[in-house]
Amino acid sequence: MQPDRGGREPASLLGRVVDVRPNELPAMWASFAFFFFVLCSWFVLRPIRDLVAVTTGVTRLPWLFGGTLVATLIANPLFSSLVVRFRVRRFVPATYQFFAANLLVFFFVMRAMGGMGTGSPAWVGIVFYIWTSVFNLFITSVFWCFMADVFRSEQAKRLFGFIGVGGTLGAIVGSGLTAILASRIGPLNLLLVSVVLLEVASVMVFRFPAAPRPAMTIDAPTEDSSAPPIGGSIWAGITSVMRSRYLAGIAGFLVLYTIGSTFLYFEQTEIVRSSVQDTAARTSMLAWIELAVQTLTVLTQIFLTGRLIRWIGLALTLALLPAMTALGFAALGMAPLLSTLVVFMVIRRGTNFGITNPAMEVLFTVVKREDKYKAKSFIETFVYRAGDQIAAWTFAIFAAIGLGASGSAFAAIPFAVVWLVLGLWLGRRQAQLAAAEARDSRGNGPRTPADGALVATR
Repeated sequence: MQPDRGGREPASLLGRVVDVRPNELPAMWASFAFFFFVLCSWFVLRPIRDLVAVTTGVTRLPWLFGGTLVATLIANPLFSSLVVRFRVRRFVPATYQFFAANLLVFFFVMRAMGGMGTGSPAWVGIVFYIWTSVFNLFITSVFWCFMADVFRSEQAKRLFGFIGVGGTLGAIVGSGLTAILASRIGPLNLLLVSVVLLEVASVMVFRFPAAPRPAMTIDAPTEDSSAPPIGGSIWAGITSVMRSRYLAGIAGFLVLYTIGSTFLYFEQTEIVRSSVQDTAARTSMLAWIELAVQTLTVLTQIFLTGRLIRWIGLALTLALLPAMTALGFAALGMAPLLSTLVVFMVIRRGTNFGITNPAMEVLFTVVKREDKYKAKSFIETFVYRAGDQIAAWTFAIFAAIGLGASGSAFAAIPFAVVWLVLGLWLGRRQAQLAAAEARDSRGNGPRTPADGALVATR
Protein backbone atom coordinates (compact mmCIF):
# COMPACT_ATOMS: atom_id res chain seq x y z
CA MET A 1 0.00 0.00 0.00
CA GLN A 2 2.98 2.31 0.52
CA PRO A 3 3.73 2.77 -3.21
CA ASP A 4 0.08 3.66 -3.86
CA ARG A 5 0.03 6.21 -1.05
CA GLY A 6 3.28 7.68 -2.32
CA GLY A 7 1.83 7.91 -5.80
CA ARG A 8 -1.13 9.93 -4.55
CA GLU A 9 0.78 12.44 -2.48
CA PRO A 10 2.36 14.45 -5.33
CA ALA A 11 -1.01 14.75 -7.07
CA SER A 12 -2.59 15.86 -3.81
CA LEU A 13 0.12 18.48 -3.31
CA LEU A 14 -0.30 19.77 -6.86
CA GLY A 15 -4.07 19.86 -6.34
CA ARG A 16 -3.59 22.32 -3.50
CA VAL A 17 -1.82 24.70 -5.87
CA VAL A 18 -3.83 24.34 -9.09
CA ASP A 19 -7.24 22.88 -9.96
CA VAL A 20 -6.11 20.56 -12.76
CA ARG A 21 -7.82 17.46 -14.21
CA PRO A 22 -5.78 14.29 -14.90
CA ASN A 23 -6.23 14.58 -18.69
CA GLU A 24 -4.91 18.17 -18.57
CA LEU A 25 -1.62 17.34 -16.83
CA PRO A 26 0.57 16.62 -19.90
CA ALA A 27 -0.44 19.81 -21.73
CA MET A 28 -0.22 21.90 -18.56
CA TRP A 29 3.32 20.75 -17.71
CA ALA A 30 4.43 21.12 -21.34
CA SER A 31 3.06 24.69 -21.34
CA PHE A 32 4.81 25.34 -18.03
CA ALA A 33 8.18 24.25 -19.42
CA PHE A 34 7.62 25.97 -22.78
CA PHE A 35 6.99 29.31 -21.07
CA PHE A 36 10.02 28.78 -18.81
CA PHE A 37 12.41 28.68 -21.76
CA VAL A 38 10.67 31.53 -23.61
CA LEU A 39 10.91 34.01 -20.74
CA CYS A 40 14.30 32.81 -19.57
CA SER A 41 15.62 33.70 -23.02
CA TRP A 42 14.08 37.19 -22.87
CA PHE A 43 15.13 38.02 -19.31
CA VAL A 44 18.73 37.19 -20.11
CA LEU A 45 18.50 40.07 -22.60
CA ARG A 46 16.26 42.56 -20.77
CA PRO A 47 18.88 44.13 -18.46
CA ILE A 48 21.15 44.52 -21.47
CA ARG A 49 18.35 46.30 -23.38
CA ASP A 50 17.66 48.55 -20.38
CA LEU A 51 21.36 49.38 -20.10
CA VAL A 52 21.23 50.68 -23.68
CA ALA A 53 18.26 52.89 -22.73
CA VAL A 54 20.02 54.31 -19.66
CA THR A 55 23.22 54.94 -21.65
CA THR A 56 21.29 56.61 -24.49
CA GLY A 57 19.38 58.93 -22.14
CA VAL A 58 15.72 59.72 -21.55
CA THR A 59 15.61 62.43 -24.23
CA ARG A 60 16.18 59.85 -26.99
CA LEU A 61 13.69 57.28 -25.73
CA PRO A 62 10.74 58.67 -27.74
CA TRP A 63 12.77 58.11 -30.93
CA LEU A 64 13.68 54.57 -29.87
CA PHE A 65 10.00 53.90 -29.18
CA GLY A 66 9.13 55.36 -32.58
CA GLY A 67 11.57 53.02 -34.29
CA THR A 68 10.06 50.10 -32.38
CA LEU A 69 6.55 51.07 -33.52
CA VAL A 70 7.64 51.07 -37.17
CA ALA A 71 9.37 47.70 -36.70
CA THR A 72 6.23 46.10 -35.22
CA LEU A 73 4.14 47.51 -38.06
CA ILE A 74 6.45 45.77 -40.54
CA ALA A 75 6.63 42.54 -38.53
CA ASN A 76 2.87 42.00 -38.10
CA PRO A 77 1.93 41.27 -41.73
CA LEU A 78 5.01 39.05 -42.00
CA PHE A 79 3.83 37.02 -39.01
CA SER A 80 0.26 36.93 -40.35
CA SER A 81 1.56 35.57 -43.66
CA LEU A 82 2.99 32.61 -41.71
CA VAL A 83 -0.38 32.09 -39.99
CA VAL A 84 -2.13 32.10 -43.37
CA ARG A 85 0.22 29.62 -45.06
CA PHE A 86 1.49 27.19 -42.43
CA ARG A 87 0.09 24.94 -39.71
CA VAL A 88 0.34 26.12 -36.13
CA ARG A 89 3.08 23.64 -35.21
CA ARG A 90 5.22 24.95 -38.02
CA PHE A 91 4.86 28.73 -37.80
CA VAL A 92 5.13 28.93 -33.98
CA PRO A 93 8.60 27.30 -33.77
CA ALA A 94 9.63 29.07 -36.98
CA THR A 95 8.99 32.40 -35.24
CA TYR A 96 11.33 31.50 -32.37
CA GLN A 97 14.01 30.17 -34.70
CA PHE A 98 13.87 33.39 -36.72
CA PHE A 99 14.59 35.46 -33.62
CA ALA A 100 17.36 33.06 -32.55
CA ALA A 101 19.01 33.54 -35.94
CA ASN A 102 18.74 37.31 -35.50
CA LEU A 103 20.51 37.06 -32.15
CA LEU A 104 23.39 35.21 -33.75
CA VAL A 105 23.71 38.00 -36.32
CA PHE A 106 23.82 40.60 -33.51
CA PHE A 107 26.47 38.57 -31.70
CA PHE A 108 28.86 38.49 -34.66
CA VAL A 109 28.19 42.10 -35.69
CA MET A 110 28.72 43.42 -32.16
CA ARG A 111 31.86 41.39 -31.70
CA ALA A 112 33.25 42.77 -34.94
CA MET A 113 32.29 46.32 -33.85
CA GLY A 114 34.07 46.09 -30.50
CA GLY A 115 31.38 44.64 -28.23
CA MET A 116 28.62 46.49 -26.38
CA GLY A 117 30.75 49.13 -24.66
CA THR A 118 31.15 52.82 -25.33
CA GLY A 119 33.59 52.09 -28.13
CA SER A 120 30.98 50.53 -30.42
CA PRO A 121 28.97 52.72 -32.84
CA ALA A 122 25.78 54.27 -31.44
CA TRP A 123 23.64 52.78 -34.19
CA VAL A 124 24.44 49.24 -33.00
CA GLY A 125 22.88 49.90 -29.60
CA ILE A 126 19.89 51.68 -31.16
CA VAL A 127 19.16 48.80 -33.55
CA PHE A 128 19.61 46.28 -30.75
CA TYR A 129 17.19 48.21 -28.51
CA ILE A 130 14.52 48.35 -31.21
CA TRP A 131 14.99 44.69 -32.14
CA THR A 132 14.80 43.43 -28.54
CA SER A 133 11.66 45.52 -27.98
CA VAL A 134 10.01 43.71 -30.91
CA PHE A 135 11.52 40.37 -29.86
CA ASN A 136 10.09 40.50 -26.34
CA LEU A 137 6.55 41.25 -27.54
CA PHE A 138 6.43 38.61 -30.24
CA ILE A 139 7.89 35.68 -28.29
CA THR A 140 5.44 36.17 -25.40
CA SER A 141 2.48 36.99 -27.65
CA VAL A 142 3.01 33.91 -29.81
CA PHE A 143 3.23 31.74 -26.70
CA TRP A 144 -0.09 33.03 -25.34
CA CYS A 145 -1.70 32.81 -28.79
CA PHE A 146 -0.84 29.12 -28.69
CA MET A 147 -2.21 28.79 -25.14
CA ALA A 148 -5.50 30.53 -26.00
CA ASP A 149 -5.85 28.07 -28.89
CA VAL A 150 -5.08 24.99 -26.78
CA PHE A 151 -7.19 25.70 -23.67
CA ARG A 152 -10.86 26.61 -23.32
CA SER A 153 -12.10 29.59 -21.25
CA GLU A 154 -12.94 27.51 -18.17
CA GLN A 155 -9.59 25.72 -18.34
CA ALA A 156 -7.71 28.99 -18.82
CA LYS A 157 -9.16 30.49 -15.64
CA ARG A 158 -7.92 27.46 -13.69
CA LEU A 159 -4.58 26.79 -15.38
CA PHE A 160 -3.13 29.99 -16.83
CA GLY A 161 -1.94 31.25 -13.45
CA PHE A 162 0.07 28.06 -12.85
CA ILE A 163 1.37 28.00 -16.42
CA GLY A 164 2.53 31.56 -15.80
CA VAL A 165 4.68 30.21 -12.94
CA GLY A 166 6.82 28.47 -15.55
CA GLY A 167 7.47 31.79 -17.26
CA THR A 168 8.14 33.50 -13.95
CA LEU A 169 10.70 30.87 -12.97
CA GLY A 170 12.28 31.34 -16.38
CA ALA A 171 12.41 35.09 -15.78
CA ILE A 172 14.03 34.55 -12.38
CA VAL A 173 16.63 32.22 -13.83
CA GLY A 174 17.27 34.57 -16.78
CA SER A 175 17.63 37.62 -14.52
CA GLY A 176 19.85 35.66 -12.15
CA LEU A 177 22.06 34.47 -15.01
CA THR A 178 22.55 38.04 -16.21
CA ALA A 179 23.20 39.37 -12.70
CA ILE A 180 25.81 36.67 -12.05
CA LEU A 181 27.40 36.28 -15.50
CA ALA A 182 27.39 39.85 -16.84
CA SER A 183 30.70 40.71 -15.15
CA ARG A 184 32.21 37.25 -15.71
CA ILE A 185 31.62 36.45 -19.36
CA GLY A 186 30.48 39.88 -20.56
CA PRO A 187 27.04 41.00 -21.82
CA LEU A 188 27.83 40.02 -25.42
CA ASN A 189 28.27 36.32 -24.67
CA LEU A 190 24.89 36.28 -22.94
CA LEU A 191 23.31 36.57 -26.39
CA LEU A 192 24.45 33.00 -27.09
CA VAL A 193 22.78 31.81 -23.88
CA SER A 194 19.53 33.37 -25.09
CA VAL A 195 19.86 31.62 -28.47
CA VAL A 196 20.14 28.18 -26.86
CA LEU A 197 17.08 28.80 -24.69
CA LEU A 198 15.02 29.91 -27.70
CA GLU A 199 15.97 26.79 -29.61
CA VAL A 200 14.81 24.58 -26.73
CA ALA A 201 11.47 26.44 -26.70
CA SER A 202 10.98 25.91 -30.43
CA VAL A 203 11.67 22.16 -30.13
CA MET A 204 9.03 21.88 -27.41
CA VAL A 205 6.31 23.06 -29.80
CA PHE A 206 6.98 20.09 -32.10
CA ARG A 207 6.66 17.70 -29.16
CA PHE A 208 3.67 19.38 -27.51
CA PRO A 209 1.13 16.80 -26.22
CA ALA A 210 -2.47 16.53 -27.31
CA ALA A 211 -4.60 19.48 -26.22
CA PRO A 212 -6.99 18.64 -23.34
CA ARG A 213 -10.55 19.21 -24.54
CA PRO A 214 -13.82 18.89 -22.64
CA ALA A 215 -16.29 16.26 -23.79
CA MET A 216 -18.17 18.79 -25.94
CA THR A 217 -16.04 21.23 -27.93
CA ILE A 218 -16.70 23.91 -30.50
CA ASP A 219 -13.30 24.42 -32.11
CA ALA A 220 -11.01 22.10 -33.99
CA PRO A 221 -8.21 21.08 -31.61
CA THR A 222 -4.72 22.35 -32.39
CA GLU A 223 -2.93 19.10 -31.59
CA ASP A 224 -3.70 17.50 -34.94
CA SER A 225 -0.48 17.91 -36.92
CA SER A 226 -2.39 17.30 -40.16
CA ALA A 227 -4.81 20.17 -39.50
CA PRO A 228 -4.85 22.75 -42.32
CA PRO A 229 -3.42 26.26 -41.87
CA ILE A 230 -5.70 28.85 -40.30
CA GLY A 231 -5.79 30.77 -43.59
CA GLY A 232 -7.66 34.02 -44.15
CA SER A 233 -6.21 37.44 -44.89
CA ILE A 234 -2.91 38.76 -43.54
CA TRP A 235 -4.80 41.95 -42.60
CA ALA A 236 -7.54 40.15 -40.66
CA GLY A 237 -5.97 41.05 -37.32
CA ILE A 238 -6.36 44.76 -38.03
CA THR A 239 -9.87 44.55 -39.49
CA SER A 240 -11.14 42.34 -36.64
CA VAL A 241 -10.02 44.89 -34.04
CA MET A 242 -11.72 47.67 -36.00
CA ARG A 243 -15.02 45.77 -36.24
CA SER A 244 -15.24 44.31 -32.74
CA ARG A 245 -16.01 46.38 -29.65
CA TYR A 246 -14.68 43.54 -27.49
CA LEU A 247 -11.32 43.33 -29.28
CA ALA A 248 -11.13 47.13 -29.44
CA GLY A 249 -11.77 47.18 -25.68
CA ILE A 250 -8.88 44.76 -25.13
CA ALA A 251 -6.69 46.99 -27.30
CA GLY A 252 -7.71 50.03 -25.24
CA PHE A 253 -7.00 48.17 -22.00
CA LEU A 254 -3.52 47.32 -23.23
CA VAL A 255 -2.85 50.90 -24.40
CA LEU A 256 -3.78 52.28 -20.98
CA TYR A 257 -1.57 49.68 -19.30
CA THR A 258 1.25 50.65 -21.64
CA ILE A 259 0.85 54.35 -20.88
CA GLY A 260 1.32 53.63 -17.18
CA SER A 261 4.26 51.29 -17.87
CA THR A 262 5.95 53.80 -20.16
CA PHE A 263 5.55 56.63 -17.69
CA LEU A 264 7.07 54.41 -15.00
CA TYR A 265 9.86 53.33 -17.37
CA PHE A 266 10.75 56.95 -18.07
CA GLU A 267 10.71 57.69 -14.35
CA GLN A 268 13.00 54.68 -13.85
CA THR A 269 15.41 55.86 -16.52
CA GLU A 270 15.59 59.37 -15.12
CA ILE A 271 15.87 58.41 -11.44
CA VAL A 272 18.36 55.57 -12.00
CA ARG A 273 20.50 57.77 -14.25
CA SER A 274 20.73 60.48 -11.58
CA SER A 275 21.08 58.11 -8.60
CA VAL A 276 23.50 55.43 -9.87
CA GLN A 277 26.53 56.53 -11.88
CA ASP A 278 28.51 53.33 -12.53
CA THR A 279 27.42 51.33 -15.62
CA ALA A 280 28.12 47.92 -14.07
CA ALA A 281 26.23 48.91 -10.92
CA ARG A 282 23.26 50.03 -13.02
CA THR A 283 23.16 46.72 -14.87
CA SER A 284 23.41 44.72 -11.66
CA MET A 285 20.74 46.81 -9.90
CA LEU A 286 18.30 46.48 -12.80
CA ALA A 287 18.87 42.73 -12.84
CA TRP A 288 18.24 42.44 -9.09
CA ILE A 289 15.03 44.47 -9.46
CA GLU A 290 13.91 41.95 -12.08
CA LEU A 291 14.77 39.14 -9.70
CA ALA A 292 12.65 40.71 -6.94
CA VAL A 293 9.75 41.25 -9.36
CA GLN A 294 9.79 37.66 -10.55
CA THR A 295 10.10 36.26 -7.04
CA LEU A 296 6.98 38.17 -5.98
CA THR A 297 5.28 37.03 -9.19
CA VAL A 298 5.93 33.33 -8.69
CA LEU A 299 4.60 33.43 -5.13
CA THR A 300 1.47 35.22 -6.36
CA GLN A 301 0.93 32.77 -9.23
CA ILE A 302 1.36 29.70 -7.06
CA PHE A 303 -0.82 30.72 -4.14
CA LEU A 304 -3.22 33.39 -5.42
CA THR A 305 -3.86 33.85 -9.17
CA GLY A 306 -6.13 30.90 -9.97
CA ARG A 307 -8.02 31.26 -6.72
CA LEU A 308 -8.40 35.03 -7.08
CA ILE A 309 -10.19 34.80 -10.44
CA ARG A 310 -12.61 32.25 -8.96
CA TRP A 311 -13.14 34.23 -5.75
CA ILE A 312 -13.73 37.75 -7.07
CA GLY A 313 -14.32 37.15 -10.79
CA LEU A 314 -12.42 38.23 -13.87
CA ALA A 315 -13.73 41.82 -13.84
CA LEU A 316 -12.44 42.70 -10.37
CA THR A 317 -9.21 40.83 -11.06
CA LEU A 318 -8.60 43.04 -14.10
CA ALA A 319 -9.33 46.15 -12.00
CA LEU A 320 -6.68 45.39 -9.36
CA LEU A 321 -3.62 46.61 -11.28
CA PRO A 322 -5.20 49.91 -12.41
CA ALA A 323 -6.17 50.68 -8.81
CA MET A 324 -2.67 49.83 -7.60
CA THR A 325 -1.13 51.92 -10.38
CA ALA A 326 -3.12 55.01 -9.39
CA LEU A 327 -1.95 54.65 -5.79
CA GLY A 328 1.64 54.01 -6.85
CA PHE A 329 1.88 57.09 -9.06
CA ALA A 330 0.40 59.17 -6.23
CA ALA A 331 3.18 57.91 -3.93
CA LEU A 332 5.85 58.55 -6.58
CA GLY A 333 4.49 62.05 -7.17
CA MET A 334 4.80 62.85 -3.48
CA ALA A 335 8.25 61.24 -3.10
CA PRO A 336 10.13 60.82 -6.44
CA LEU A 337 13.00 58.88 -4.87
CA LEU A 338 14.89 55.73 -5.88
CA SER A 339 13.43 53.79 -2.94
CA THR A 340 9.86 54.78 -3.87
CA LEU A 341 10.51 53.86 -7.49
CA VAL A 342 11.90 50.42 -6.64
CA VAL A 343 8.98 49.52 -4.33
CA PHE A 344 6.41 50.73 -6.87
CA MET A 345 8.12 48.88 -9.74
CA VAL A 346 8.38 45.60 -7.86
CA ILE A 347 4.76 45.64 -6.61
CA ARG A 348 3.26 46.86 -9.91
CA ARG A 349 5.18 44.54 -12.18
CA GLY A 350 4.76 41.61 -9.81
CA THR A 351 0.99 42.17 -9.83
CA ASN A 352 1.00 42.51 -13.61
CA PHE A 353 2.92 39.30 -14.28
CA GLY A 354 1.28 37.34 -11.49
CA ILE A 355 -2.36 38.39 -11.82
CA THR A 356 -3.19 40.76 -14.69
CA ASN A 357 -1.34 38.98 -17.50
CA PRO A 358 -2.99 35.56 -16.92
CA ALA A 359 -6.36 37.31 -16.50
CA MET A 360 -5.89 39.20 -19.77
CA GLU A 361 -5.06 36.00 -21.64
CA VAL A 362 -8.42 34.57 -20.55
CA LEU A 363 -10.10 37.36 -22.55
CA PHE A 364 -8.88 35.81 -25.81
CA THR A 365 -10.27 32.32 -25.16
CA VAL A 366 -13.75 33.39 -26.33
CA VAL A 367 -12.79 34.81 -29.75
CA LYS A 368 -12.59 32.86 -32.99
CA ARG A 369 -9.42 30.93 -33.74
CA GLU A 370 -8.14 33.26 -36.47
CA ASP A 371 -8.35 36.21 -34.06
CA LYS A 372 -6.43 34.27 -31.41
CA TYR A 373 -3.37 34.53 -33.63
CA LYS A 374 -3.85 37.53 -35.91
CA ALA A 375 -5.84 40.05 -33.85
CA LYS A 376 -4.13 39.03 -30.62
CA SER A 377 -0.67 39.39 -32.16
CA PHE A 378 -1.59 42.78 -33.64
CA ILE A 379 -2.92 44.03 -30.30
CA GLU A 380 0.02 42.76 -28.26
CA THR A 381 2.69 44.08 -30.63
CA PHE A 382 1.67 47.07 -32.76
CA VAL A 383 -1.09 48.40 -30.48
CA TYR A 384 1.17 47.89 -27.47
CA ARG A 385 3.99 49.88 -29.09
CA ALA A 386 1.53 52.52 -30.31
CA GLY A 387 0.63 53.00 -26.66
CA ASP A 388 4.34 53.30 -25.91
CA GLN A 389 4.65 56.01 -28.54
CA ILE A 390 1.65 57.95 -27.25
CA ALA A 391 3.01 57.78 -23.70
CA ALA A 392 6.58 58.61 -24.74
CA TRP A 393 5.64 61.85 -26.49
CA THR A 394 3.13 62.73 -23.79
CA PHE A 395 5.88 62.34 -21.19
CA ALA A 396 8.20 64.45 -23.36
CA ILE A 397 5.57 67.19 -23.52
CA PHE A 398 5.11 67.07 -19.76
CA ALA A 399 8.88 67.36 -19.31
CA ALA A 400 9.04 70.28 -21.79
CA ILE A 401 6.45 72.28 -19.85
CA GLY A 402 8.35 71.67 -16.62
CA LEU A 403 6.25 69.06 -14.82
CA GLY A 404 9.27 66.98 -13.84
CA ALA A 405 9.20 63.50 -12.33
CA SER A 406 6.68 64.41 -9.62
CA GLY A 407 4.22 66.23 -11.90
CA SER A 408 4.37 63.50 -14.56
CA ALA A 409 3.56 60.88 -11.93
CA PHE A 410 0.44 62.78 -10.85
CA ALA A 411 -0.56 63.24 -14.51
CA ALA A 412 -0.60 59.44 -14.98
CA ILE A 413 -3.35 58.92 -12.38
CA PRO A 414 -6.37 59.83 -14.63
CA PHE A 415 -5.22 57.27 -17.20
CA ALA A 416 -5.24 54.61 -14.47
CA VAL A 417 -8.82 55.50 -13.49
CA VAL A 418 -10.10 55.08 -17.07
CA TRP A 419 -8.12 51.84 -17.29
CA LEU A 420 -9.88 50.53 -14.17
CA VAL A 421 -13.36 51.18 -15.61
CA LEU A 422 -12.48 49.46 -18.89
CA GLY A 423 -11.14 46.41 -17.04
CA LEU A 424 -14.44 46.00 -15.23
CA TRP A 425 -16.37 46.12 -18.54
CA LEU A 426 -14.08 43.62 -20.27
CA GLY A 427 -14.30 41.12 -17.42
CA ARG A 428 -18.10 41.21 -17.46
CA ARG A 429 -18.22 40.97 -21.26
CA GLN A 430 -15.93 37.95 -21.27
CA ALA A 431 -18.23 36.18 -18.81
CA GLN A 432 -21.19 36.84 -21.12
CA LEU A 433 -19.35 35.52 -24.19
CA ALA A 434 -18.06 32.46 -22.33
CA ALA A 435 -21.60 31.64 -21.16
CA ALA A 436 -22.93 32.00 -24.71
CA GLU A 437 -20.10 29.80 -26.01
CA ALA A 438 -20.90 27.12 -23.42
CA ARG A 439 -24.58 27.16 -24.42
CA ASP A 440 -23.62 26.79 -28.09
CA SER A 441 -21.38 23.80 -27.33
CA ARG A 442 -24.12 22.05 -25.36
CA GLY A 443 -27.03 22.76 -27.64
CA ASN A 444 -25.86 23.48 -31.16
CA GLY A 445 -22.87 21.22 -31.79
CA PRO A 446 -19.81 22.43 -33.69
CA ARG A 447 -19.63 26.17 -34.24
CA THR A 448 -19.66 27.45 -37.81
CA PRO A 449 -17.36 30.19 -39.08
CA ALA A 450 -20.26 32.64 -38.91
CA ASP A 451 -20.87 31.77 -35.26
CA GLY A 452 -17.17 32.24 -34.58
CA ALA A 453 -17.31 35.71 -36.09
CA LEU A 454 -20.33 36.52 -33.95
CA VAL A 455 -18.49 35.58 -30.76
CA ALA A 456 -15.72 38.01 -31.61
CA THR A 457 -17.91 40.97 -32.58
CA ARG A 458 -21.16 40.97 -30.60
